[in-house]
Amino acid sequence: MGPLSIISEFPEWINLLIALFIGIGFGYTLEQAGFSSSRKLAGMFYGYDTTVLKVFFTAAIVALAGSQLLSFFGLLNLKLVFVNPWYVNASIIGGIIMGAGFIMGGYCPGTGISALSIGKIDAMIYMLGGMFGAFLFAETFPFIQTLATDNYEGPMRIDEWFGVSPGLFTLLLILAAVALFWIAEIAEKKFSRTDITSDL
Repeated sequence: MGPLSIISEFPEWINLLIALFIGIGFGYTLEQAGFSSSRKLAGMFYGYDTTVLKVFFTAAIVALAGSQLLSFFGLLNLKLVFVNPWYVNASIIGGIIMGAGFIMGGYCPGTGISALSIGKIDAMIYMLGGMFGAFLFAETFPFIQTLATDNYEGPMRIDEWFGVSPGLFTLLLILAAVALFWIAEIAEKKFSRTDITSDL
């Protein structure tokens, strides 16, 4: 919780408690939004339900714009915000594997845990598969380490990779979201399946 200057002086146990409540709230919101339904999530890939795209793209924009506004008013130190190191090979291969798992299983890790928390059997199997995949990765890492760590670019933000300012990138992302939301609406009308979405 360090980057937020207004709470950076809190004891660690309070920071952890805040994180716990945020996590509970996030999980509750996922479940209430219907993201514990694998059919609803799979609808993104088949075009009949693009709620996932709309919700998570909106969340990304709000977080991006909000963090910049907080930084502007001196409430957030962006230099202290952790940026994931970028391993190009691992990102591409991992993205393909996760995307395939998302399509086949109907969940991403977060929504899988949300569905697991309300006792869905398919989510239990999905999470077991995820744990087995993590175990397999750990056990085979010495053999795939070179592939996984090649093309290391360090901690890099997307705006830095594109060579544009954070403000311009935010504007471009908002315009892209508007275009994608428009396309999503067209897709939902074209691929509408009331037999599936009516009981989600």
